[in-house]
Amino acid sequence: MTVATLEPSVRDVHFDSPVNVRLTLGPMRRGPGDPTHRHQGGRTWRTSRMPTGPVTYAIDQLTSVHVRGSAWGPGSAELLERLPRLLGADDDPSSFVPDHPVLVDGARRFVGLRVPASGRVLEALIPAVIEQKVLGIDAFAAWRRLNVRFGEAAPGPAPEGMRVLPDAEQWAAIPSWEWHLAGVDPARSRAAQACARVATQLERLAADHPDDPTPVYRGLRSIPGVGVWTAAEVGSRALGDADAVPFGDYHVAKDVGVALLGRRIDDAELAEVLEPWRGHRFRVVQLVRLSPLVRTERRGPRMSRVDHRHL
Repeated sequence: MTVATLEPSVRDVHFDSPVNVRLTLGPMRRGPGDPTHRHQGGRTWRTSRMPTGPVTYAIDQLTSVHVRGSAWGPGSAELLERLPRLLGADDDPSSFVPDHPVLVDGARRFVGLRVPASGRVLEALIPAVIEQKVLGIDAFAAWRRLNVRFGEAAPGPAPEGMRVLPDAEQWAAIPSWEWHLAGVDPARSRAAQACARVATQLERLAADHPDDPTPVYRGLRSIPGVGVWTAAEVGSRALGDADAVPFGDYHVAKDVGVALLGRRIDDAELAEVLEPWRGHRFRVVQLVRLSPLVRTERRGPRMSRVDHRHL
């Protein structure tokens, strides 16, 4: 029997309120060429590495409240067990009051947008470190190159070219010149490998505190090279934290300021502006990011593009 004919493990999940799979999992995609994430034929395909092994999974949106997950590989049962949490079943927006025209419009347009909780800390952490202080196009290229070079083929009938990310030991063992060839400078590669070396402890913290990201944040911030922005990037993907504000992001403060105040602001003012929505501050950031009503002029100073492969 070929891999492509293997029968998947399947789970149907029914939600009490709408979930939009593509919007909810969208932040987990690292650029259009991400080999761990693909949209094809109306399906969302992803790969992951569970404690029980690698897994490929495909999610079909059957109705606004009915989702079907199909999974292949050793990690299938474990992935499907946490499928509801992955798709934001524990995300509770009931206390969110979108009392601003941009947010009211966003809440109406993007019904079913939830905050995912994959539970896979390293899976969210390594690409966040790679994305620190560089242009997205360069970070996405590095993520793709490293996964193609050191990941493994996705199990099951995954779309061509999909890969399962390396495990913690493999990330920690990537030679310095391979990071260099991927365009990742020494500071970021050292931080990524430091994260990989404590991955087991981080994943255990997430498993032991599924409803409280605070212990995981403490663990993350204890790692050299991991700051508030990187921790928040993990929180909004792996931990289901609807309050994870990526302070320090190159665009968030400006975009939120323009959307809600009609002018650019800095991080200090961003904290003040978002305070009324504490508990849902990442939700606000997401609605602003997605809103077609917000168009921030980006003709001012831009982040410089640096090709670390030539340094």
